[in-house]
Amino acid sequence: MAYSPTQIKTHLHCFWQQMIQRPVTLVGASMGGAAALDFALTYPEAVAQLVLIDSSGFAPSPIASKFIMPPLDRWATAFLANPKVRRWISQQAYCDRSFVTADAECCAALHLQDPNWSSALIAFTKSGGYNFLYDSIQTISQPTLILWGEADKIMNRRDALKFAAAIAQNQLIWISDCGHVPHLEQADITAQSILEFQARLSPATLEQRGLSLGSAHTDP
Repeated sequence: MAYSPTQIKTHLHCFWQQMIQRPVTLVGASMGGAAALDFALTYPEAVAQLVLIDSSGFAPSPIASKFIMPPLDRWATAFLANPKVRRWISQQAYCDRSFVTADAECCAALHLQDPNWSSALIAFTKSGGYNFLYDSIQTISQPTLILWGEADKIMNRRDALKFAAAIAQNQLIWISDCGHVPHLEQADITAQSILEFQARLSPATLEQRGLSLGSAHTDP
């Protein structure tokens, strides 16, 4: 099974071509942020704005991950699928651990029901993941909103500052009382920040990029 950053962005671009066909505000959280960056770099005409939420992109994957071989690869995915391991990861993701409910854990484990999940993860890991990305981040041209939980224990807080230093047009917002998943733990603040960021595009820019927005607050 071929599963790599190239396959991911090609799939997303095919969806964009068939269903959207206009520049979008692309939001990516955690590793999804790296996927959003890669997509914006490859298909800049499809992306008007970027929103990165506690995003990966600067932290390279271990070089050894490219060479993981059986049976270590299956042991690794089995370890990640272990309920105790998943609970520990969930607890690290939140500032307020009361968010780690049975329902939340069930939703977070839905992908494990896919029979191809393990082989896809192995293939992606062997591809090197987004190791190549950090040298290109400085060429991002789209206005970018960087949202970061102040209590993130999964992604290094310094990466938020690296994104802010590398991307020419950016706004960095720290979200208090929040861990790695602001879109879950501080959903209202996250949504409002994105709406306000979108509203800062001038009407002329919106028209040029094929975007239209409803009402939104413009105060920061």
